[in-house]
Amino acid sequence: MAARKKSEEPSINVDEVLTDEELKAVADESESAERKVKSEDGPRTVVVAEDEAVNRMDLVAMLEDNGYEVVGQAANGEEAVELARKYRPDVVCMDVKMPRMDGIAAAGIICDENIAPVVMLTAFSQTDLVKKATGAGAMAYVTKPYEESKLLPTLEVAMGRFAEINDLLDNVERSERKLKETTDQLKETEEKLKKAEDTLEERKLVDRAKGLLMDKADFSEQGAFRWIQKTSMDQRIPKKRLAQAIIAKYGDPKPSDSGER
Repeated sequence: MAARKKSEEPSINVDEVLTDEELKAVADESESAERKVKSEDGPRTVVVAEDEAVNRMDLVAMLEDNGYEVVGQAANGEEAVELARKYRPDVVCMDVKMPRMDGIAAAGIICDENIAPVVMLTAFSQTDLVKKATGAGAMAYVTKPYEESKLLPTLEVAMGRFAEINDLLDNVERSERKLKETTDQLKETEEKLKKAEDTLEERKLVDRAKGLLMDKADFSEQGAFRWIQKTSMDQRIPKKRLAQAIIAKYGDPKPSDSGER
């Protein structure tokens, strides 16, 4: 019965319903929704950078026991940057003291490229070290030995701040783009208005010049207009300038020219 019902249903050609542009928009929206669901439902991904193997193993175990997915492990700052670029994790846990490139320098690169939030791991609590880490772009720091009660909330806070900052940057970018569009539209409108004003001024001058030719040189209205138009084309003189010349020659003298001296 189900098969018979299916056979009775009319076949639909999608191309007849949606255009290529509409199909692409639907596909993009579906892909975006799929990524969002995957991000929300899947575990948080982490890159761990710690040069001491035992500490690194303990940290990885702690994270995995709490539902995080450790997608990369680095023993120095250079590896941390490479793994962050490769996996683009939700967060990076980075030790400060590491060979080849220290954690602060690596954090600066990761943050400059806006790859992921960085939480610094350090056995030191000096104020100057914290300032260097935050100055490099680190969202937060945790001191050793690591404790779940401190590390896990810090990771969540860092990821939340990172998301807020990126949302803010997106809003700023959209606002700047909208402002540019509005500025361009305003400029275009001003240009159109200027062109309309110039056209109106030219028309008034040509009408006045045409009247003077009719009055002073016995032109008919049509003949005066044709003469202005033809002369402008033949001599490659803008009609506005030609009209101004006619007005200067045949127009009424200015009050200052005819007044008493």
